[in-house]
Amino acid sequence: MDLTRRQFLGSSAAAAMTAGVVSRKVLGANDRIRIGVAGVRGRGNSVAGGLNAVDDNVEIAALCDIDANILENRANEWEENTGSRPTTYRDMRDLMADDSIDVVAFGTPNHWHSLGTMWGIENGKDVFVEKPMSHNIWEGRQIVEAVKDRDVIVQHGTQRRSDRRWIRSMERMRDGVIGDIYMGRAICFRHRHSIGFEPITEPPDHIDWTLFQGPSQERAYHGNYVHYNWHWFFEYGNGEVGNQGVHQTDIGMWGMNKGLPVRVYSAGGRYGYEDQAETPNTQTSVFTFADGTKFVFDVRGRYTYHEEGMNVANYFFGSDGYMAERDFYDTDGNEIDDEDSDAIDAVAEISTGNHYQDFINAVRSRDKSMIHGTALDGHISSTICHMANISYQLQRELVFDPASELFVDDDEANSHLMRKREYRPGFEVTAYT
Repeated sequence: MDLTRRQFLGSSAAAAMTAGVVSRKVLGANDRIRIGVAGVRGRGNSVAGGLNAVDDNVEIAALCDIDANILENRANEWEENTGSRPTTYRDMRDLMADDSIDVVAFGTPNHWHSLGTMWGIENGKDVFVEKPMSHNIWEGRQIVEAVKDRDVIVQHGTQRRSDRRWIRSMERMRDGVIGDIYMGRAICFRHRHSIGFEPITEPPDHIDWTLFQGPSQERAYHGNYVHYNWHWFFEYGNGEVGNQGVHQTDIGMWGMNKGLPVRVYSAGGRYGYEDQAETPNTQTSVFTFADGTKFVFDVRGRYTYHEEGMNVANYFFGSDGYMAERDFYDTDGNEIDDEDSDAIDAVAEISTGNHYQDFINAVRSRDKSMIHGTALDGHISSTICHMANISYQLQRELVFDPASELFVDDDEANSHLMRKREYRPGFEVTAYT
């Protein structure tokens, strides 16, 4: 199935994909939005539920998954709960070719996020893509370029972008409530157990292993890849820093408001057990911006407790005070109240407070200013995670050029930025730069 799928469902469709000329169906304010969801075991099923709940004119019309058992079970559940059975697809290319689908949403493993998003864009569909937006830095930039000057809505699944308290907190920091920010910090303490060791076997009949791998390199199957532990293998996932952690890097970059950093150093390891996984369960990353300010990200997956009552949080430190997970304090530790009622009320005009509703509103209006978590936002927050992992893998500090999105005079580090020459035929992410 490498390439064919009837040569991606016909040469005319492939030509349209390559040229990027497939136009989207224009939706009126009251038209029904038909959504197809790819990857429906866990997070994708939650996304489907969230999108389906926003209003009566939204329908989960199609489901796609490489696991036949999960696909059948989810279709049965939707039929039982809604009275309507979604169309089911094993191959995402069949979903993309369904002209009745207006929106595609992705809850697939990370290595599929960029390719699925590209296919959606090129087939004239709006896209809700779960975090991280990309599996590597080069892929993320291609999505950013692809959405420019196109009538397409792409929203990244970092839902704090729709959180009114976070929106107001960012406004307050921009207004200088804690002075000049010199450092951001994030923590992600999630107790992760050993995944053990699984033997190499033939994949079970209900799993299409070729489609699971998609754009990745060919690997032999073992049970730790399917269905959740792929997170802990670099070929398919990005470790905890690119799992839960991308939410914290997104807030960090949103708050620091400096674009991409110019240096990164990341160190850690997989502590407390030996197992089959590759990514660290403990990782500390220090990012330095061009002005010398820092963002520090601490991931801990072993022997962790709820320091300060929180195990996942963001902090910002300024010349006149600090912010700890949306609460502000002066330099003496006294809480700084927000008494600007007009500004608080105005936040309601920016976001509904519901990430899925904000996305659907943007789809209906075609107003890109209504997107909460743009392709560029998703690219920056995901790039931070990728930079950390590259430094961790190379075990040294790296110097980065935000303009070119390349490491400076470092061929070894730059070889980790992209896989564009290593995609399997038929599963390439298209270059748009």
